[in-house]
Amino acid sequence: MTPIRTPRRTKIVTTLGPATDDSRVLQDLFRAGADVVRVNFSHGRFEDHARRIALVRDAALSVGRYVGILGDLAGPKIRIERFVKGAVQLEEGADFTLDVSLDPAAGTDQVVGCAYKALPNDMHAGDVLLLNDGLIVLEVQHVDGPRVLTRVVTGGELSNNKGLNRRGGGLSAGALTDKDRADIPIAAKLDVDYLAVSFPKSGEDMLEARQLLREAGGTGRLMAKIERAEAIRHLDEIVEASDAVMVARGDLGIEVGYAELTGLQKRIIQSARQKFKIVVTATQMMESMIHNPVPTRAEVSDVANAVLDDTDAVMLSAESAVGKYPVKAVEAMAQVIEGAEKYQFTQATGSRQRVEPREFRGSDEAIAMAVMYTANHMDVKAIVALTESGSTPLWMSRIRSDIPIYAFTRHEATRRRVTLYRGVYPVSFDVTHTDAEILYASIFSILVELRLCAAGDQIIVTKGELSGVSGGTNSMKILEVRP
Repeated sequence: MTPIRTPRRTKIVTTLGPATDDSRVLQDLFRAGADVVRVNFSHGRFEDHARRIALVRDAALSVGRYVGILGDLAGPKIRIERFVKGAVQLEEGADFTLDVSLDPAAGTDQVVGCAYKALPNDMHAGDVLLLNDGLIVLEVQHVDGPRVLTRVVTGGELSNNKGLNRRGGGLSAGALTDKDRADIPIAAKLDVDYLAVSFPKSGEDMLEARQLLREAGGTGRLMAKIERAEAIRHLDEIVEASDAVMVARGDLGIEVGYAELTGLQKRIIQSARQKFKIVVTATQMMESMIHNPVPTRAEVSDVANAVLDDTDAVMLSAESAVGKYPVKAVEAMAQVIEGAEKYQFTQATGSRQRVEPREFRGSDEAIAMAVMYTANHMDVKAIVALTESGSTPLWMSRIRSDIPIYAFTRHEATRRRVTLYRGVYPVSFDVTHTDAEILYASIFSILVELRLCAAGDQIIVTKGELSGVSGGTNSMKILEVRP
C-alpha cells in the first residue's frame, strides 16, 4: 500500500485544461497534493471531458491516490459579443450602446452586441453595468427596444466576450440554461463526484439540478456557486438545498463590491460549516502563477486567510488549466496551507468550534459529535470511521480539530467523495467483517502499514451494528493499536 500523506487538512482543487493534458503532469499534480480536479463544462465536448477524466483516473491510480471529480456547469452567458478589431478603447464620458440585435462580430467603440438577450428588459436608467471584471463601468441612460444606451463612467480597453454584471445584482437570467440541462446527463455519464451549478439565485435552482442529475442516473453531490448578489439574500435556503457551496469571488465581488467580499467569504464559509455542508473558496487565488513560478505575498495571504476561515478546499483555475507552472502552483498552495494550519486552533489550545444547537438527525450524527468531543479531550492519534456513504466523517470534519479522520470504505465513489472533506482521508477497506477481533486487527494492520499509527497509539473507531448498511453508524470504541 502507498503511505497516505496527512499533514495538510485543507484540500486543493485543480482545474483541468491544456496545461494538464499529459499523464505525467497529472501524476506530478497528484504527488504535489491535488485532491480534486475540476472539469469546466464551459469549454469542450463530451469526448474531451471523457478523455481528461480517464487520464485523471489512470494517473491517480498510478501514484496511489484517490482523486475526486468536480463537474462545473457553464451557467448563463452574461457577456458582450465581439469587436471588428478584437478590442476597442472606451473613453470616460463617451456614449456606448449594448445592442442585443447587433451582429455578434460587428462591435465598435460605439456599440457592441450582447449574448444575454434579456438585458434590455432588466435595465433601467441609472443602473450601473460592470464589464471585464469591473474594470469598465457604464451608467445606463435609457433603453430603446433592443438597445441599452449608456455613458462610460470608467473607461479603458474592452476586448471580445468579456463578462457583464449589474451592480447589486438583479439580472433575470435563470441558473440553468438549455446547455446546462444537456450537460447534466453528460455529467451523470462521466460519473462526476460533485456537480457545480453556476449563478443559482434560490434553493429551487439547486433542487431542479439535483432532480435532473438523479433522473439521468447521476449520484454526484450538488455544489452551489455563490456568485450573485441574489444568492447572498437567499444564502440559507441555497446552502440547505446543496451538499456543498463554492465562494466564487469573481462575479460575486463585482456585484456586491470588493469592499464587502472578505466579510461575505467568512459568512458563507461559516454558514456552510454550521449546516454541515462542504465549502470551496475559489477565484484568482494564485493568479500570478499563470505566468510566474512563485505567488505574490498578497496571494499567499489570500489562501492562508481562507484556510484560517475553515474552508474545506481552495481552488486553482487558470493557474492549473492554462498556466505555465501548474505543478508549482499546487506545490505553493500546499505549502501555504500547511503554514497557515500551524497557527489554527488545535486540540492543544483547548479552543473548539461550536455547531448550531439542535436535535441530531440520526444516530450517526450523534456518534460523530460524541467522537469529536472525546477525541479533542484525549490523547487520540487518529479517528477511523467505517463508512458506506461518507456521512459520518463529513459530520466529524465540521468540528475543528487537528486529529486526522480516516474514512475506511469499500466503495470507490465514497473514497472519491471524501477527498473534498477537510481533514478526512480515504482508505480502501471491506467493512463487512462480522468478527470484532478480526475487524480491529485488520484496522490496526492497515494503520501501521500505511504509517498512520504505531503500536501503542490510541484511536477511536466508529461503526454500525449492521456492517455495510448506509447511515447505520451507532457505536464508537476507544482502542489501543496492537502490533
